[in-house]
Amino acid sequence: MSEKIQKLSPLKMGVMGLQHMFAMFGATILVPLLTGLSVQVTLIAVGVGTLIFHFFAKSRVPAFLGSSFAFMVGINLITDPADGLFAVAGWSDFISNMTSAEIAPYRNAHIAEILPYATGGILVSGAVYLLFALIVKLVGVKKFMKFLPPVVTAPTVILIGIMLAPFAINQSRSHMLLAIITLGIVVVASSWGKGMVKIIPILLGLGGAYVIALIMTQFGATAADGTPLVHFAGASEASIFGLPQNAFLPRFNIFAILVMVPFALATIAEHVGDMVALGSIADENFVEDPGLSRTLMGDGVASMFSGLIGGPASTTYGENVGVVALTRIFNPRVVQIAAIFAVILGFSPLFEVAIRSIPEAIIGGASFMLYGMIAAVGIRNLVESRTDMSKTKNLTIVAVMMVTGLGLRFGQPITFPIGDMYVPIDRLGVAIAVILGVILNIILPDEKKDKAAKEAK
Repeated sequence: MSEKIQKLSPLKMGVMGLQHMFAMFGATILVPLLTGLSVQVTLIAVGVGTLIFHFFAKSRVPAFLGSSFAFMVGINLITDPADGLFAVAGWSDFISNMTSAEIAPYRNAHIAEILPYATGGILVSGAVYLLFALIVKLVGVKKFMKFLPPVVTAPTVILIGIMLAPFAINQSRSHMLLAIITLGIVVVASSWGKGMVKIIPILLGLGGAYVIALIMTQFGATAADGTPLVHFAGASEASIFGLPQNAFLPRFNIFAILVMVPFALATIAEHVGDMVALGSIADENFVEDPGLSRTLMGDGVASMFSGLIGGPASTTYGENVGVVALTRIFNPRVVQIAAIFAVILGFSPLFEVAIRSIPEAIIGGASFMLYGMIAAVGIRNLVESRTDMSKTKNLTIVAVMMVTGLGLRFGQPITFPIGDMYVPIDRLGVAIAVILGVILNIILPDEKKDKAAKEAK
């Protein structure tokens, strides 16, 4: 790294660190808002997790670890009271004559009770990173990636985005106009914005729509259930600084673990891509030094720590990769300062109350873009990797994975008896899709390679 980077002033370090925090902020806080996790715990988890990552990466990689959207599908598959892994019998009949405001306490109570099983799955998924780090160390990066080529990982990412789509619609229904305004701000900022505006479209969408919602509330606007658009429940009791009140230890259930673990494959592929992208921007080879095994280990331990305290899975953030590309400042200390800022905010109960006051419709509007982008990134991965979709092998893998994942998720519930237990196959759609993808990639013949080999003989 250049001498100029090493001589950044403390003031510039602080300003650039603040910029990195804002870049990750909008998407990071959206995960707890969408899943029921604590905003405070999430900010502490991603801040400490980023510092853990930098320790394992020998303070060489300017990466920030934010909360992962990929695992949100798994969290919802576990906690949803209507059709989750621990679904409440007769839930639809129970809430049939209730308003959204009346349903919320029951739904939130169920989610709070079940979330520890989801974070237990997150902790185990972090341990899976350590297993893959060991495999990379033993067999090397090139051989490792042969088992997880883009033709397997890209459909996994596409499945995650599509499975999240219904949640964006459901959240937007409480006030469609506000959701459309939020989406409009995000689209304009990401498409026509310059500099930092282009880097933080989600944050601008949340903030801009929130200001509009405050104004609308003053003029009597309400959500679909008749409640004020913006309300500050618990603000009078919340202190400016204090320990998180809703941290919790994980609990473990084999089915919840099986639901969550496959999403690690998607974030591992994302991790590899971010390491390559950052290395290209900084003119470094982070895959070799500090090494992919070390960065995977750091990412995994960070997720394990997050799951231990009741936070979301972590992943390297493309938003912060964008900031590095924009500023050309590669000093990891800048990102470490951003992590410290996140931890400080995590110790403010009043800040969480303010974040919780964001109307659900605004979250839904931002989710339109975020969830769609997840699916679009999967498609982009197929294109950028130049995956030849004229091959029968590749077409078969993608076709089987998509139908398996989507069919099991949105079709009729399916259980499979194993002894006295009934395995909820429909909740393991992504897991089964990934397993089938890996197996098909290994056993199916590559017709073009086989043809070339025959001609060579």
